[in-house]
Amino acid sequence: MKWQALLAGALASALVTCVIGRVSAEVRIVNDPGGEVSSYVEKFQDMRAAGDRIVIDGPCLSACTLLTGIIPRDHVCVTSRAVLGFHAASYYDDASRSLVPTREGSGLVMRLYPAAIRSWVVRHGGLRPQLITLRGRELAAFYPSCQ
Repeated sequence: MKWQALLAGALASALVTCVIGRVSAEVRIVNDPGGEVSSYVEKFQDMRAAGDRIVIDGPCLSACTLLTGIIPRDHVCVTSRAVLGFHAASYYDDASRSLVPTREGSGLVMRLYPAAIRSWVVRHGGLRPQLITLRGRELAAFYPSCQ
């Protein structure tokens, strides 16, 4: 009968987890090259809803930078290795087999960034195919250092 008690306890624990939801977590970004914008928006919205704390501890490039407009500032910290890398939104053109920048996509991405990040991007030439990076003291002006 011990197995029945263990099973009952496990089921009760699973039920509590389902009812309460997951506990907030610390998510460490070490080397994120980015990817498709909508999947990052969804991922970061889920993290925000869960109350996750984000530690940027390396490159956070392309769509990864969308966290700046989705995760509350007080839930983000940066290490000395943190880098945010911004570039124009683009799509893959099958005919030319290359990435093609899109003004509409870049406009959407810019609207997702908070005003201070948008201003920084504009001061550094705007979103273009070449990567521009925010790091070091400049980045520390936007986010607190991780303790």
